[in-house]
Amino acid sequence: MKLFPGRIAIMGGGSWATALAKIVMYSQPEISWYMRRPDRIEDFKRMKHNPAYLSSITFDTSRIRFYDDINRAIENSDTLIFATPSPYIKEHLGKVNAPLDRKYIISAIKGIVPDENMLVNDYFSTYYGVNPANIVVIAGACHAEEIAMEHLSYLTLVCRDIRKAEKLSANVFKTPYLNSSCSRDMTGLEYVSVLKNIYAIVAGMCNGLKYGDNFQAVYIPNAFDEIIRFLNVAYPLKRDITSAAYLSDLLVTSYSTFSRNRMFGKMIGEGNSVNVAKVELGMVAEGYYATKCIYEINGRYKVNMPILNALHAILYEHEPPAEQIRKITENFK
Repeated sequence: MKLFPGRIAIMGGGSWATALAKIVMYSQPEISWYMRRPDRIEDFKRMKHNPAYLSSITFDTSRIRFYDDINRAIENSDTLIFATPSPYIKEHLGKVNAPLDRKYIISAIKGIVPDENMLVNDYFSTYYGVNPANIVVIAGACHAEEIAMEHLSYLTLVCRDIRKAEKLSANVFKTPYLNSSCSRDMTGLEYVSVLKNIYAIVAGMCNGLKYGDNFQAVYIPNAFDEIIRFLNVAYPLKRDITSAAYLSDLLVTSYSTFSRNRMFGKMIGEGNSVNVAKVELGMVAEGYYATKCIYEINGRYKVNMPILNALHAILYEHEPPAEQIRKITENFK
């Protein structure tokens, strides 16, 4: 614990990685930052901001050690904050030959590892030998765009060793506009971070189909009931499921105009095909991949999840959105 968190590296070059770098640099004298594209790094150094994401945030680049070699970034850091989209995590880690087993890992990836159908913390411990007690997951409602604007926001830091979460909360993830709480419910909160993207797609789809606010106010509790049912079977634990740590991420991802999953669903509800929506979005909608993964995982658990099933039918079986949404709404409480 004395050395934790040590030298911190941001792993990824997108909007969430950029927002996290802004947070971390508030308290840390310097950071390392891995971006896979050397041209982006050069533009960043010249312009003092990320050239592709959240360009309103300016950085003191003299306090940043940039790397386009993932292994050098790992070797020169103690704590690695991964903020890459989940569909690409295997690709990034496939380049790694530096040992990860003695590193601290912070996962800001609110997705699931495709093909493996594994939560990110399980993937790091299973395939890279990282001690589960040295993995922290960032959960809760926190859009990168609002961090850029310094709007008051809240995170939940999750670790099996609660002391590490508490140390990060007090010393790293604390700014005048950011507060954080701590939890030990690693699997539960990571599943919530995955599931909320699924239900946010449906929320956006309903918006695109011209369902109003009255409907959304009923939809969200039914979606949350489905999440609770899944958690109670997949990872039963005594937890305060109505606390902000669990509920807030579903709310903000379903309602916010910053939500790429909601935006993706809205495009489909407005009549665009799934493929067109993916191209037009121009970003990764984690819920698209999560829908297939959770659908396959639930084949094992057999939880009653009609909203998940309807979205899987729309995204992967090419069923009409309006027809599938109508079917599930008939059973809303």
